[in-house]
Amino acid sequence: MPSVMISGTTSSAGKSVIVAALCKILSKMGYSVSPFKAQNMSLNSYITREGHEIAYAQAFQAFSAGKEPDVRMNPILLKPKGNLKSQLVVMGKARKDVNALEYYREIPELLKTVKEAYRDLERENDIVIIEGAGGMAEINLYERDIANTGIARIARPDIYLVSDIERGGSFASLFGTYSLLPEDIKPLVRGFMFNRFRGYEDLLLPGIEKLEKLTGIRTVGIIPYLDSALPSEDSLNLEDWRDNEKADVAVIRLPRVSNFTDFEPLRDAVSFVSLKEDIDDFKIIIIPGTKETLQDLKELKRWGMDKKIKRFSREKPVIGICGGFQILGTEIRSSLENMRAKGIGLIDACTEFTAYDKITKQVRKRVTERVAVIDGIAGETVTGYEIHMGRTRARRPVFQDDGGASENGLVWGTYMHGLFFNENVRREFYRYLERKYRVVNDPIEELSSIILQKTDIEYIISGVLSRQS
Repeated sequence: MPSVMISGTTSSAGKSVIVAALCKILSKMGYSVSPFKAQNMSLNSYITREGHEIAYAQAFQAFSAGKEPDVRMNPILLKPKGNLKSQLVVMGKARKDVNALEYYREIPELLKTVKEAYRDLERENDIVIIEGAGGMAEINLYERDIANTGIARIARPDIYLVSDIERGGSFASLFGTYSLLPEDIKPLVRGFMFNRFRGYEDLLLPGIEKLEKLTGIRTVGIIPYLDSALPSEDSLNLEDWRDNEKADVAVIRLPRVSNFTDFEPLRDAVSFVSLKEDIDDFKIIIIPGTKETLQDLKELKRWGMDKKIKRFSREKPVIGICGGFQILGTEIRSSLENMRAKGIGLIDACTEFTAYDKITKQVRKRVTERVAVIDGIAGETVTGYEIHMGRTRARRPVFQDDGGASENGLVWGTYMHGLFFNENVRREFYRYLERKYRVVNDPIEELSSIILQKTDIEYIISGVLSRQS
């Protein structure tokens, strides 16, 4: 079956949400649609029902398509760990840590995995919507760029190039990207899109006419800037969370923070704060997940944030998610690195890393302890997923066999990602913050409605249908 590929002139051009919107639109039209990203580099991940780890963006796109997230939608995931290394996840399972040169040596075998996953989805769906990675015209990487030239040569999709006009230089970036594409891929480009546009469209028309004359490629969409709670694509978007003057919840911005999409449902109440900032004026502190618990604990202590958190915890709640839960404990030991360190010590819990394996599973658990903020839902059930290395022994679990809490319940932690997507948890947070409860609507509904108006969907579909016949 034919496919559509949304590629960018840069990273964070809006590819992920455009793919999600197209999945929503085409699925509503009756097509069986699947998202696909051959290789994603992201700190935000999701666990499928089968316990496979994929990028959060592909899970979000799957839900937009009305599908259950599937590991084949993102066969290769790289999770940056710092020091030029990333954790390599293949078909949902962590394989090893690699640097760039080590990863490039793996590409021939990884490309076979990508091809097999894509072909499976192609056979099972009417349309596969592929998301590229970063900028498509990375000319130094063409022969090893799995997520762009690699998958384009496998799938031969209709390619649409997206530019973030908010950054400026869109005409040059679209023209330059198109001009630099390999000669076997350039004919696949079927359209240009301008994303995040503010202002009068008529002002763009002379430039669009010139661009079309130079390239012979149509502009198929001018998508306006949308100020809504669309999922963050990656760590670049953390800057969008900093200047929330109305925030009551401070999430500590660890150097190796991961899965910050956990906090999307609380976005209007949350601000990420650096290790240098004061936290006294907030009502709740959250320590998020991290790719390197011991290293981020060291950084937290270096800047004195551990002392600030201890002072804060005397009167107000402190919550740890995954690595943040480990940091709040008394001790962390790693036989892998032959290291041990004292945690902040606010929870009676000890974490040990004894093997290079990762727990990845969806979970459904009952709230078994009355702890700060969520004490009103003791006995109720919550759902989420776990993605972590190490195992923690805690004296006072919060969610059956998971998590731990201080004696007074003001400090608690859990391994559960996605906790704030539970409506009962979210309601308790807003109650505690004395804020009006905000119903979380599907933000992709609004975007897909706008894309229907501002993008030539018929032209996109006609390209697919012409190739089916």
